[in-house]
Amino acid sequence: MNRRVGAAIPGIDGLAVSMLVAMVVALPFGLRPAVQGVVADPLLLVVFGVVALLSSVLPYALEMSALRRMPTRVFGVLQSLGPAIAALAGLVVLGEALSVLEVVALVCVTAASAGVTLTSRRGAAAV
Repeated sequence: MNRRVGAAIPGIDGLAVSMLVAMVVALPFGLRPAVQGVVADPLLLVVFGVVALLSSVLPYALEMSALRRMPTRVFGVLQSLGPAIAALAGLVVLGEALSVLEVVALVCVTAASAGVTLTSRRGAAAV
């Protein structure tokens, strides 16, 4: 879907629209606590802005840019490594190690995602 939006709408304008839709959907659930928090500490507006930029705007803008520059198949394989990278970051930054069962689950999910990405392209080309 991101590839189609990225191809149809130049720049990151499609990202702006999707972020606006996401905000409208989430607003009823978080407006009251957010307003209460900002009234209690106005510096939270800066924190909210930084979190929004670092957790949503920047990653999605980079994702759309990458989708325009690399094949979907390669991007899909790189995306399948996301959970493994997150687990590694949790270990290095937070000192949170995964159990053996969690590592097996992580390997299964990553392998399944990579396998679907790699085989779906070949299957579509054969048809």
